[in-house]
Amino acid sequence: MSKPDTRHISVLGVEAVDMLSPRAGGIYVDATFGAGGYSRAILATEGTRVIAIDRDQTAIAGGFDLVDASDGRLTLVEDRFSNLADVCTAQGEPLVDGVVMDVGVSSMQIDQAERGFSFRFDGPLDMRMSQYGPTAADVVAKASEADLANIIYIFGEERHSRSVARAIVAARKEADIETTKQLVDIVQKVVWAKPGEIHPATRTFQALRIFVNAELDELHIALAAAERVLKPGGRLSVVSFHSLEDRIVKNFMTERSKTGGGSRHLPEVAQSRPRFSLVNKRPITAGEDELKANPRARSAKLRGAERTDAPAQDAGPLPGWPTLASMMRGG
Repeated sequence: MSKPDTRHISVLGVEAVDMLSPRAGGIYVDATFGAGGYSRAILATEGTRVIAIDRDQTAIAGGFDLVDASDGRLTLVEDRFSNLADVCTAQGEPLVDGVVMDVGVSSMQIDQAERGFSFRFDGPLDMRMSQYGPTAADVVAKASEADLANIIYIFGEERHSRSVARAIVAARKEADIETTKQLVDIVQKVVWAKPGEIHPATRTFQALRIFVNAELDELHIALAAAERVLKPGGRLSVVSFHSLEDRIVKNFMTERSKTGGGSRHLPEVAQSRPRFSLVNKRPITAGEDELKANPRARSAKLRGAERTDAPAQDAGPLPGWPTLASMMRGG
């Protein structure tokens, strides 16, 4: 395997792709293309093919050069990664050898002020990954105080969520909240950070971003979709960046790797077989060199699992947290 161009490697990119164990002739899904780090690393193994997915038009457009350089081995698809099973089928590859995911917002998106993801840059309060549908400004303008508090508490794990929601509702009576700076100024009045702690607006921005993009729902569905498309022996490799994401990934892999559904009073054949075996029981985290080069890596966790030959299981119902559709229609 030739060495990939490290300028394009994502956080824990080398480890995440190594976990896939790419082989010549294998077919792999890069479910979150971004800047193309995983795809480049996989394509470094001769004869591999990559189906790469991203719902961000900017990421897709930025990947055209890599498509041209791949000699037909890379296919880019603009879609949500929760639809990866349908994407694979449409590409004539209903079963694949590996799926890799980098969950959450990309550094590329954060660094573009006009996308409105970051509290560090002043820009429109947008936060949409696909650039379609309601924005974070729409949520801030329309959601009730109770809904805002729930969103910020559940998706941001912000213990001052009620105070933040109350401050937002009071501020929007005076003027529309349309920029990231406006929201930062509002949050900073009710959330204080001690030296060395995260920025006071971190959790509120995280919450709105996750909510606007239905990120946890997407992850929940995408993991089950990966289970459906992976061949026996195929690997699932997932990098997450905060506790909510990691908890979903950990619970999914742990539950799907257990023998369950049976009872000591029932014959062994009545018990369901595990659909995965864990590749690593403890998450892999970034080393010192990567942490120095990229502070964002400090919260990254990599988990992996290998598909068995047991039949795939449905995703199951989504958790009962607030949804964008319900909030925008006043439900």
